[in-house]
Amino acid sequence: MSGERFTLDSNILVYSVDARDTRKQSLALEIICAGASRDCPLALQAIGEFYAAATARLKLRPDDARERSLQLLKAFDSFTHSPSAIRAAFAEAGKNRFSFWDAMLLASAAEAGCSVILSEDMQDGARFGSIAVCNPFGKAGISPSARGILA
Repeated sequence: MSGERFTLDSNILVYSVDARDTRKQSLALEIICAGASRDCPLALQAIGEFYAAATARLKLRPDDARERSLQLLKAFDSFTHSPSAIRAAFAEAGKNRFSFWDAMLLASAAEAGCSVILSEDMQDGARFGSIAVCNPFGKAGISPSARGILA
C-alpha cells in the first residue's frame, strides 16, 4: 500500500455511471472502490460536479443522482475549500495553467493533505504546489502510476 493521501476528480465519479464507455466505467468503479478503502477524501466540489454532470449531461434522474451522491458522502471523508484555497485558485487561474475550478479543487485537496489527484481532465504529471495530477486511465487498464497509488 502506498500510504499516499489522494483524491478523485469529478470525471472519475462521472465515468462510474456513464455506460457510453464501458471500459472507463469499469475502471472508474474499480478506482472508486479502491479509494473508499484508502486515505482518499473527496472534495464536496467534486461530488457537486458529479451530481450536475450526471443530471445534465448523462440525463440521470435527479433522485438517482442524489442517491449516488449521498452514497459518496457516506463512503468517503470529504473536504471543502477555504478562503486561502480560493485566493490560490485566483492566482493560478490568472496564469492560465488551470481553470479556476480545477485550481480550486487542487488547492483545496492540497490543504486537505492530498499529494495526488486522479483526473483525466487535467494534464498528467502537472503540479499545483504540493499536489500532482495523475491520469488513472492507461492503454491496458489503470495506469501504472495510478495502480501504485491505489495499491
